[in-house]
Amino acid sequence: MKIMKKAAVLVAAGALLLTGCSADKGDNEEAGPKPEAVEFEAGTTMAKLQDAGKITVGTKFDQPLFGLKGLDSPEGFDIEIAKIVAAELGLDPEKDIEWVETVSANREPFIENGKVDIVVATYTINDTRKEVISFAGPYYIAGQDLLVLAGTDDVKGIDDVLDKTVCSVTGSTSLENLKTEGVKDTMATETYSNCLEPLRAGKAAAVSTDNVILAGLADQNPGEFEVVENPFTEEPYGIGLKKDDEEFRNFINDTLEKAYDDGRWAKAWENTAGVVLSTPTPPAVERY
Repeated sequence: MKIMKKAAVLVAAGALLLTGCSADKGDNEEAGPKPEAVEFEAGTTMAKLQDAGKITVGTKFDQPLFGLKGLDSPEGFDIEIAKIVAAELGLDPEKDIEWVETVSANREPFIENGKVDIVVATYTINDTRKEVISFAGPYYIAGQDLLVLAGTDDVKGIDDVLDKTVCSVTGSTSLENLKTEGVKDTMATETYSNCLEPLRAGKAAAVSTDNVILAGLADQNPGEFEVVENPFTEEPYGIGLKKDDEEFRNFINDTLEKAYDDGRWAKAWENTAGVVLSTPTPPAVERY
């Protein structure tokens, strides 16, 4: 029932392998090819960002493994994906990104009003959101699941909580999915971490969102919670950007495909979410 961590020896072996690759290229160069300097067509979003020397990225600060606030900057798989995009723009991923905390309810407004250039925040691609913004990707396919107290035996899937209280987040696809599945009593909070106390106190039977988010919460609170591991949806994570900016969207999609091919995507996963979950196959990006 629990999502199991990789064996320590495999993690260590992966770290040694990455170290060995870096050593072959020199102590100051990371493994994998570095993007060459590109001159973008004047007037494009890419040229504007390159000229500004900065990209503003909306992300979550409370999502272990994907986007979690660190001492100096956020950490996680979403953060590494944003850094790959920044590098392809010719920016310094460690210095030229301004991170802006976003929650599920404000992702579209932040894109529409220009508060951020892109959003990389466990952001499910769906048709409703496509009415006001555009998406690049997906760069990962998650699945909605349930998080329960460790040792819970009477919840094995969504059918077991239809008459119970399930906690999720305001404005999220996850909350809407619960209602679609027939859950009669939902509890909504601003962040998924805020759902943990009701779960501890017995006010909610489960927390529900994408499996990788739940895995991160369980990993952050060892021994307290476990993931049911019976997903009932597919959730394609995309990178949100201004609606109909086709050149920028195509650039990001091209960047993702390059990262799939040259190993940067896999390395980003293995250094973050891969601590808990096996490395998946990269999904095909949408071209429309």
